[in-house]
Amino acid sequence: MKALFIGGTGTISMAIVRRLAEDPAWEVWLLNRGNRNTELPDGVHQLICDISDEKAAAKKLEGMSFDVVGEFIGFTVEQVERDYRLFKDKTKQYIYISSASAYNKPAASYVITEGTTLANPHWEYSRNKIACEEFLMKKYREEGFPVTIVRPSHTYDERNVPLGVHGKKGFYQVIKRMMEGKPVIIQGDGSSLWTLTFNKDFAVGYTGLMGNRHAIGEAFQITGDETLTWDQIYQTIADALSVELKAYHVSSDFLSAVGDKYGFDFEGSLTGDKSVSVVFDNRKLKRLVPDMRTTVRFDQGVRIALDYVLSHPECQVEDPEFDQWCDRVIDALEEAKKNI
Repeated sequence: MKALFIGGTGTISMAIVRRLAEDPAWEVWLLNRGNRNTELPDGVHQLICDISDEKAAAKKLEGMSFDVVGEFIGFTVEQVERDYRLFKDKTKQYIYISSASAYNKPAASYVITEGTTLANPHWEYSRNKIACEEFLMKKYREEGFPVTIVRPSHTYDERNVPLGVHGKKGFYQVIKRMMEGKPVIIQGDGSSLWTLTFNKDFAVGYTGLMGNRHAIGEAFQITGDETLTWDQIYQTIADALSVELKAYHVSSDFLSAVGDKYGFDFEGSLTGDKSVSVVFDNRKLKRLVPDMRTTVRFDQGVRIALDYVLSHPECQVEDPEFDQWCDRVIDALEEAKKNI
């Protein structure tokens, strides 16, 4: 079988590509701009092209067809409309990566299923994902376009340490603060529940849906089975670093208010997502992919990530603006406590 991935070198998709490259049943193609392609496994075919140039992409795809097309970098309706034009006659299955942040939070139940209402007034990113899903499912209902929707939650790999609160340059400054003995900000009181998934585990669920006719016209969330509080997540990171965790809890509403003027979108990422307890019910996925389970616990995955990051200087991207912002927030709150 023949698969084409749009993107294919990101946190989620790279694990899928590596898994399929070892499977003789699949021929793997990537369509992207050529970034990070030196890390691809042997045998992966490449179409070097910016898919936003639709005419150039159509030229590259002339005479080609695929059993599966996977879209990993589609964030707006305009992008999936383009994909529909390019692939409606070229694939037996189009798998779209949406987001579990599209679920309404807080939902009627903290247990999230694929039937949980989609709504997110706090985050444009999530609203765009919802609009993409709606367009694709409309094409399925009206024309039989063979779409499968996949909703990941917080997926990470060896290059990323998952956190709740960080700056625009990523996670490393928080790791640096931990190693320097500084307090780190955790949203809320640290007790809300969250699910983290290592990308190798995610790849099992995703590849199990590929070519599966029972997945056509359906949506599936793909997450691990391990649920942790945010305090447990940060404590696990500190334990892996062999440092003391100096947790400083701040309400998500306050973080949203004071972060906005510095360009930190905490309303979206926290109020619209990470500040709310969620537990995912993955029975629908496991009926189709019985092998799906957590094989990399967070305490194992975070050690893999930290070992990689701390041995690769290019991953150690400092963010002094965010570091100073954390200090100002903590100092201001400590001063306020004295005056109450």
